This record gives sequence, structure tokens and C-alpha cells, in this order.
Amino acid sequence: MIDLLCQINTAYRHLTPSSRKIADYLLKHCNEAQYLSISGLASACGVAEATIFRFCKTLGFGGYNEFKLALAKSCMLNQEHPYAAYGEITDGDSISAMCHRLYEANIQALRQTLSLVDEGALSLAGDYLSTANKVLCIGFGGSMATAQDAWSRFLTVSPKFFSIEDNHMQIMAASLLEENDVILFVSYSGSTCDAEDVLRPAKERGAKIILITHYSDSFAASLADVILLCGGHEGPLQAGSIAAKMAMLFVVDMLVNEFCRRDLKQAMQNKDITAKALACRHL
Repeated sequence: MIDLLCQINTAYRHLTPSSRKIADYLLKHCNEAQYLSISGLASACGVAEATIFRFCKTLGFGGYNEFKLALAKSCMLNQEHPYAAYGEITDGDSISAMCHRLYEANIQALRQTLSLVDEGALSLAGDYLSTANKVLCIGFGGSMATAQDAWSRFLTVSPKFFSIEDNHMQIMAASLLEENDVILFVSYSGSTCDAEDVLRPAKERGAKIILITHYSDSFAASLADVILLCGGHEGPLQAGSIAAKMAMLFVVDMLVNEFCRRDLKQAMQNKDITAKALACRHL
């Protein structure tokens, strides 16, 4: 495995002054940098996003995400207990220590999410959902599972929520949305390749986009009408982080309850109806 930090040190004297700013930051702040979006790293280094992209190309990477994965691996190589930085296990942990470490990581993600709550954005999202004709709940990869969790919660109180897992079907559904429709888009990074194909046609037709994400400066955020931020740190080697998923589900829970508050009587009636409908499925 090539150590990216060593690679940066080796290439340092051949770098441009602006690229050296990036190198200096990465060598001093490797652990923090692996969690940053390209916009976040550009801001931290005081350079343009295009400079970050050129820096990645100079080191032989196809793009920023490929570079960030190598950075995460390099950080792991340079730690005495490589997994400790991720709130996960080390080879010396007892089962009790492992459980407590994971508990603290999950609680911290929830605390961070609570501190990021924007009451105005949450209220506006509630308005959009309550007046929508239909709401498409989607995401990609692990975030799709969270979007389906959101759909299952909303489905207990309203029939207008639906979810589609297949990406081609998502694009078709999004392209037919109208002004009184909403996409609830879940994406921790907000920077997946497929986001534009799904979100842009819906945006062009006037549909509202509610985004649950960790990064307010992501591509998806640039198209969103409402951004709801979640806490939790998920690095390139932590895909599917339970702490990040819990943080996003906490936002979902707040959003569901804000939606129900618009017509609490109807929401409770629908919950009663769906509970009775499912009663026969339980022993």
C-alpha cells in the first residue's frame, strides 16, 4: 500500500506554491482532512476547488474521492492503533471497551445533529411536505436504505410518500414531478455521481428538494430548497457508518414529527388505521 503522506513529502519540492499550501495542511491535519468535502478542504487551505483537483491529478488520482480514500488509508497506516480514530475497535480492546467506544461515537453523532438543527429549515421542510401532492424518498447506496426507513415512517401517517430503489426508475419518476411535489433526498456526502441525473430534472419542473446531508457545500446542496444537516463523522473507510446512519435517522424522526404537527389529529387517525391493518400480521 502506497503511503500518500510519504508520496506528498517526496513530491513537495516539485509542487507549485498553491499546491504546497494543500500539502502543508494535509501533512499537519491528515485526520481532519479525510472527512472534508472538496469545498471544505479548499476553504481550509485557502485555495480554489480547481487547485485541489489539480493537486489530486498531480499525485496520479482520477478525482478527489479517489484521493480522499488514499488519504484515509495513509492516516490509518500512520497510527499506532489505526481503527481508534474511527471510534471503532483496536486489537487491544475488550468487548466492554469496544461497546463503550461505539456507544460514545453514536451519542456524539446525535449530539452533533441536535446542535446543527435549523428550526427555520425544519419548519419550511414541514410546510413543503404537508402541502405536497406526492413525496419521493430516495438516496443511493446506504443512504437509500435510510431513505426507505424514512418512507416507512411517513407511510404510517400519509399515503403520498413513496420510494424507488432502481436508479433508472428514480430518474423517470423525478422527471415527471411537478411544482407541488417534493423529493426527500438522503445523502451523507451530497456528492454522488447520480445525484444530478435525479435532482436536476425535478428541479427544472419546479419540484421542491429537501436534502438530509452532512455537507452544506455539496453538489446536492446547491440544488436543494431545504438543507437539514446531520452530525457524525464518516470517512472514506467507514462507508455504512452506523453513527452517521443514526444521525440521519434522527433528522428523519424530527422531520416526521414536524410533518405530523401540521395535522396531528389526521396523523393519529392514520396511525391507528395502519396499526389495525397490520394487527393481523402479528402473533
